[in-house]
Amino acid sequence: MPVGTAQIATVPSPKRIEFENIVALFGFAILLVSAVFWADKPPTVEKTDFSVTYIGSRMVSLGLGPKLYDLAEQRKLKRLLLPDAEPLIYEHPPFEALLLAPLGALPYKTAYLIWGLINVAIWLMLPYLLRPYAPAPRDDLGYLVLWLLFAPLGVALFQGQSSLLILLLYSITFIQLKCGRDFRAGAIFGLALFKFQFAIPFVLILLLLRKWRFIKGFLATATALGVLSLVAVGWHGMISYIHLLLGITTHPDNSSYGAAIGMATVQGFVHALLGNVVSHAAVSLIVAGVSTFLILWTAWHWRNAGLAADGRTFDLMFAAAIVVSLVTGLHMFTHDLSPLMLAMLLVAGHFPGRSQALLRLILGTTLVMFWIPPLFFALLAWHSVYLWFPVLIAFLFGTLRLAACGETPAPKTSA
Repeated sequence: MPVGTAQIATVPSPKRIEFENIVALFGFAILLVSAVFWADKPPTVEKTDFSVTYIGSRMVSLGLGPKLYDLAEQRKLKRLLLPDAEPLIYEHPPFEALLLAPLGALPYKTAYLIWGLINVAIWLMLPYLLRPYAPAPRDDLGYLVLWLLFAPLGVALFQGQSSLLILLLYSITFIQLKCGRDFRAGAIFGLALFKFQFAIPFVLILLLLRKWRFIKGFLATATALGVLSLVAVGWHGMISYIHLLLGITTHPDNSSYGAAIGMATVQGFVHALLGNVVSHAAVSLIVAGVSTFLILWTAWHWRNAGLAADGRTFDLMFAAAIVVSLVTGLHMFTHDLSPLMLAMLLVAGHFPGRSQALLRLILGTTLVMFWIPPLFFALLAWHSVYLWFPVLIAFLFGTLRLAACGETPAPKTSA
């Protein structure tokens, strides 16, 4: 048999590759659904973060919206319905409790199961949605494996968090902006106010870029969600919510609010290093200064690259904006890093060539670290999640430098 014929015979047919991808995706779906059913049993299910979401939505469904941020009322209802739950509080926006009130009207285990299956559907949708914008790795099975290896996604699914939804909103916003549909992008991203601590820094970057149509769309959705919040809790509830947020920012060591050292943010890192050395006011001032610098610096880089930049530059600057929106958020846990998946895929798709050895080292090292699940769980166990912050900053600097370097010319080949 000729050599050429033997080589052709070993190449898998497109139909076989497609079949293998379908089987892999089906197995992926079974794994995720099984994980939800496995977690949906007491006392494990009561110890998840979904218990907080459920209490908030339950209170609104029972007509207790005005008392939603009364911590005594929250504890009373939690003792009654979820005696094994962790001592966490509901600090989410009022409109979330209203929108999820139908889940709050259901038994807890049923509500967790439904929300978990919704998260599974979102997770399965995301690889398909982003594949046209994520050319690396070329192998579809390897691409799917990356979605399994990023630990924050699994943590979000287990905990019953909304972080997968936020990743979806970042992803749709990216696609809409890339297609020039700025108003629609802003209107969609407005829904990310579920996690307003990340949405606002991202919007500030777009505001500094004078993306007015995006801002108009965002404000339209934000206004609608503000009205829903008033419907949910009233003016008294809104005032209570503001007081609660102020209390959270002034108690960085309170585990019920979320200890700062468990956050890979500017605040978490600064508090871990200087919290016992300088006053709380000094820490807050440093955090505000560093956060402002990161937002302004990223917007300057993006604007310097040009608003009508090529697709490669847009991808990298969007990735950088995601990182900045996460690290400047004042309240973040491991599952909240889920939007980082989009940034990682975008950077991997434009990975620097061999001529940029330092950038390859920085970005390659950080990407590998992000895709090693044991690292996340080790830092969680050691109460040192704040150590992810310098890794994120290294990834940010590398991404901005890569965007500034421009396209690496392909090596010339002789005829």
